[in-house]
Amino acid sequence: MRYDLGDLRLFVHVVTEGSITAGARRMLMSLPSASARVRSLERHAGVELLIRERRGVRPTPAGATLLRHARDVLAQTALLEGAVAGYARTSAAPLVLLAGGSAMHRFVPQALVSFLRAHPDVDVTVSECPTPQTVQRLADGAANLGIVLDDEARDRGLRTEPLGDDSLVVIGRAGGVLAGRGTLAYREVAEHPLVGLGTDSSLHRWIAQHVGPPAPAPRYRTLVADLGTVIALAMAGVGLAVVPSRAVAAGTPVEMCALRDSWARRRHLLCWGAGASASPAAVTALAGHLRAAANAGGDEQPDLGAAARSADP
Repeated sequence: MRYDLGDLRLFVHVVTEGSITAGARRMLMSLPSASARVRSLERHAGVELLIRERRGVRPTPAGATLLRHARDVLAQTALLEGAVAGYARTSAAPLVLLAGGSAMHRFVPQALVSFLRAHPDVDVTVSECPTPQTVQRLADGAANLGIVLDDEARDRGLRTEPLGDDSLVVIGRAGGVLAGRGTLAYREVAEHPLVGLGTDSSLHRWIAQHVGPPAPAPRYRTLVADLGTVIALAMAGVGLAVVPSRAVAAGTPVEMCALRDSWARRRHLLCWGAGASASPAAVTALAGHLRAAANAGGDEQPDLGAAARSADP
């Protein structure tokens, strides 16, 4: 037997609504046409499918069986249509977004969720990348957008805009050695056991690049792969951690102090690639979602950079 998908869809609506009239309305069909198609379906099946009563209809045992299988067929058909439709859309290269670890930890995922939901026909390739490499790839036209640190992206002729504070802070267990402290210098932090990101991370390289004598050599109890783990270890009192302030969600039960060192005050820039091949409208839209996510994340954090500036001699 061969069943028409339209007839099956009508039958499902009729049984669900308990009325041929209501089922016809759901299908945008006249009542005589719907009744004729249901009768045709019964002739095709060779058995009555509906019990017709004064107040509507209900399925016979055969109709209940047909209903169950019809729903399965229609659901699988919808999946089939969706899968094939994905190949029918206009082919376009995915947008390429590059960002450092602190941006990737919080507001980049938020921006991707909102952007990809709003633009189902645009794909995005996202990579974590240190600022120097990001700037080079943007200058070469190999990426559409990048999130970079301000003092590492100057004089490259790329379009940029401020995207928010990325200053570093020190965090530790609530009620621990940082309790009651407003700001402190990194040399004081390095006197305590630390936890941090691995040596190949941009944050670890940034700290190592700027820290030198007279600060003591830090003792890292462990180096891990992601900021979430670093923050969890600091919360548990394993060691202090130097992290971007925006990486710590509002309400996280940790002590947080600003660093007085000038190198700890950083800002993110949103940077456009030079001549990268992609839809300008899509790039602009993604930039807008990144901007909104960065601003939302910034609203959750106190301006610890201002505290550090006011504490400078």
